[in-house]
Amino acid sequence: MKKYQVYKNVKIGKDTKIEDGVIIGLPPTDKINGELSTIIGENTYIRANTIIYAGVTIGKNFQTGPNVLIRENNTIGNNVVVWHGSTLNPDNVIGDNCRIHAGCFLEMVTLGKSVFLGPRVTFTNDPHPMLPVNFKECLKGATVGDSAVIGGNVTILPHIKIGGKAVIGAGSVVVKNISSSKVAVGNPAKVIKSVSELKCIKSGKIHYPYRNKKI
Repeated sequence: MKKYQVYKNVKIGKDTKIEDGVIIGLPPTDKINGELSTIIGENTYIRANTIIYAGVTIGKNFQTGPNVLIRENNTIGNNVVVWHGSTLNPDNVIGDNCRIHAGCFLEMVTLGKSVFLGPRVTFTNDPHPMLPVNFKECLKGATVGDSAVIGGNVTILPHIKIGGKAVIGAGSVVVKNISSSKVAVGNPAKVIKSVSELKCIKSGKIHYPYRNKKI
């Protein structure tokens, strides 16, 4: 017996597995059922109690953990994983091969290809919440370049740019742009070295920390 709900104007690719409690194509409050299209690529695995709003486009080989929320106007590439309890608020663009770990929050964020987000990474997009009438003019999330690595519990402020292959240490608060292939840590996050200087804790050898990418 089907124990999930699919609204109108939803296209789901072949070989997709959907667990109990999933909702796909839920219209935002200002839209009616079926007004926005929702596209889910083939070979997708959507785990229990995930909610995907209408107006979302997702590529092939996508996976969620349980209890993921994906709001409207999200565009997600191929081979992306979003683990349990993460929230993608509106207007994110997620590149191919990204990994978004448990408990992350993104809004108006652009991730390049092969970006890794550790658990509970938080992106903010409002530099002065609840103040001016025209606050929406200033809303903008971060942009993260290809193959960047963001450690667990990192907070990234609005309008920030993080370059490709950069590494942000766990628990950091990023308040300024970080250049490509640099390592930044702390609150506020400061560049301490180049990625080419990183060493494995176990082996002591120089290596790039994500997917054996060459520096």
